[in-house]
Amino acid sequence: MGEVDESFIQAVEHRPKLAITEAEGIPLINLSVFNSHDLPSNPSSIETLVEEIRDACKNWGFFQVINHGVPLEKREKLELASRKFFAQSTEEKLKVRRDEVNPQGYYDSEVTKNVRDWKEVFDMTVKNPTVIPASHEAGDNGLKEVVNWWPEYPSELREAFEEYAEEMEKLAHKLLELISLSLGLKANRLSGFFNDHTSFTRLNHYPPCPVPHLALGVTRHKDAGALTILAQDDVGGLQVKRKTDGKWIRVKPTPQAYIVNVGDIIQVWSNDRYESVEHRVMVNSEKERFSIPFFFNPDHNVMVEPLEELITEQDPVKYQAYNWGKFFATKKRSNFKKLDVWSNDKYKSVEHRVMVNSERERFSIPFFFNPAHYTMVEPVAELVNEENPAKYKAFNWGKFVSARNLSNFKKLHVENIQIYHFRKSE
Repeated sequence: MGEVDESFIQAVEHRPKLAITEAEGIPLINLSVFNSHDLPSNPSSIETLVEEIRDACKNWGFFQVINHGVPLEKREKLELASRKFFAQSTEEKLKVRRDEVNPQGYYDSEVTKNVRDWKEVFDMTVKNPTVIPASHEAGDNGLKEVVNWWPEYPSELREAFEEYAEEMEKLAHKLLELISLSLGLKANRLSGFFNDHTSFTRLNHYPPCPVPHLALGVTRHKDAGALTILAQDDVGGLQVKRKTDGKWIRVKPTPQAYIVNVGDIIQVWSNDRYESVEHRVMVNSEKERFSIPFFFNPDHNVMVEPLEELITEQDPVKYQAYNWGKFFATKKRSNFKKLDVWSNDKYKSVEHRVMVNSERERFSIPFFFNPAHYTMVEPVAELVNEENPAKYKAFNWGKFVSARNLSNFKKLHVENIQIYHFRKSE
């Protein structure tokens, strides 16, 4: 990642300002009242804590927690294993590269908002295996299992991850109970959505970047799940968009603390009482950076919609219900190209973009020639043979375009579907 490809360069309006003042007043919440036990049976004994959670979720969309009960040695064990893994050659890391069939493992071409992130990652599901929909299409009820696969080195990575993930689950459930109480609900109101959760943990590595004023470790985005619990190192780089003035502020690392982000699912469940926070990651030219986010996601069959207890005549439903598993499958798949399929990869669709300039406006009129809604798109029979078998599964064009157009639904942040979803296993 030493050379800078154009795919990393942010649009002018989204380029980071290197001189950003440290933010003041970011909520720092002490969880010592229940750091090693369940919530007290009498909620009134933690009213102050619940109020702090409510204010943080409503006014900031994120907060930091200390005295959280996660043993430091388990965090440090995974952090060390992460550094060892990323220190290997690219050739070694690519041996556990994620692919079309299994989205877990190593990846160095993450794209956010159509711009490549200056980072490399290693993803692992918390439940192994994790069950998710086999297809994003509404009429397909098939399921598939996603499993973790582990590198030969470091040998301790699997054990370190499993121990850490267990602690993250405990902390996430406690935070979920606090958020439930802060919304005026019973502590266990949301817990049932996570019996067979689809959560995963990511190891992030941000190498030194020669152009930190042009690129980002992660472009601005919101998290689609319920909660994100982040461990960042002492280098820092996380920025969030402050709600009061829309300015990007730096979240200074607090030793042994975790940063908690409210995700889109909490926003929907709360019917906009709480809002997911937009955030991004800065890089620098001198130091590499490591972080470990834990993404707390519900079961694949959960229908996400505003909770009935939070709906009133004065505050009616703001979101239509959607299936988390189908949404997640849609989000993971984008940029599908039809001609690739009909020709069975003899022809390839071209990736393209449009530049703008500072002096002249520009106009264009594209015509998108699409088939009838009932068309089943699949490799043409005459182009399939023993030497060149079908490379794509058939899909309905009308269903596909409906799912793709969900990307315009801003509050759900649905990404375009990716071509690999329809590709058959070799």
